[in-house]
Amino acid sequence: MGSGDRDFAELIEQHRAELHAHCYRMLGSVHDADDALQETLLRAWRGAAGLREAGAARSWLYSIATNVCLTELERRRRRVLPHDFGPASDGATAPGMPVAESTWIEPYPDESIGLSAGRAAPEATYEQREGVELAFVAALQHLGANQRAVLLLREVLGFSAQESAAMLQTTVASVNSALQRARAATAERVPERTQQATLRSLGDRGLRELVDRYLSAWERCDVDGFASLLAEDASFAMPPLSTWYTPRDEIVTWARESAMSGAWRWRALLTRANAQPALAFYAWDEPATAYLPFALCVLTLRDRLVSDVTAFIVRSIEDPNPEVYERFPDQPMDAARLAGAFDRFGLPGRLG
Repeated sequence: MGSGDRDFAELIEQHRAELHAHCYRMLGSVHDADDALQETLLRAWRGAAGLREAGAARSWLYSIATNVCLTELERRRRRVLPHDFGPASDGATAPGMPVAESTWIEPYPDESIGLSAGRAAPEATYEQREGVELAFVAALQHLGANQRAVLLLREVLGFSAQESAAMLQTTVASVNSALQRARAATAERVPERTQQATLRSLGDRGLRELVDRYLSAWERCDVDGFASLLAEDASFAMPPLSTWYTPRDEIVTWARESAMSGAWRWRALLTRANAQPALAFYAWDEPATAYLPFALCVLTLRDRLVSDVTAFIVRSIEDPNPEVYERFPDQPMDAARLAGAFDRFGLPGRLG
């Protein structure tokens, strides 16, 4: 390997985690972000000879990545969470047919990819981890592609208006206008307090106690204990199901009649997704004599309570009978979902 090859490899390694997170924010999908990053690196390799100033490498790479994502967005539907797909159901309503996974935002394994804490640049408004929180990524998907790109370049990555305009091949006035509209639209959907601020206020001990109580309630099918940990306006969503429940009383009704009825036995492991606490849930499988993966549940916290749960289910959706999804834990594994929500997070394939 020549010195040029080594320099390019070092440059890419320095920015890989940030670039991947940027592609995820733009596209709402880890799988799509993988593809976009590979295309970015390929284009960068082909154009490396044209990079004359080492100090311009970061903006050059982000310009390539952003434009790769903008091209991808032209041919793909935007991704959402069930809250944005349709209205909530009452707790007595059983889930219907799942919706294809390409509809849904995917969980992000920030810890395993190596996304660091703090800001990507002094001028950035958001911390890097705030920029992958589930509510923020979901809010981004409601922006037009160019507004999304401007908000990320300016607020998350800390590029100037002039730099952003050059990267997007537009004017500074257009960038400033798009940023103003994007800020207003995002503010309507993103909680005032970020999860990073909430986690810092809880501290490691407070977070562990809250999660342990939540996990214990599920493993014992203690519906009342579960209810005591939910905010009054909490929501519970389960992609690829479009069905979701809110407020707390409706969630409790659903839990008592379905997931926590005692029909299934649960175990879970603590992990992190989207820079938030998450629980990898496993359901007991009698033929396998083991607990097998069921869902990666991302927890959103507020005031020492759970305000939102998004459970990314990893079981098959191939059965055309909607009634089978009332007993979703009995469905076989879906290899692609398992890879995206368990393997990618370094989680075991079974628990004894």
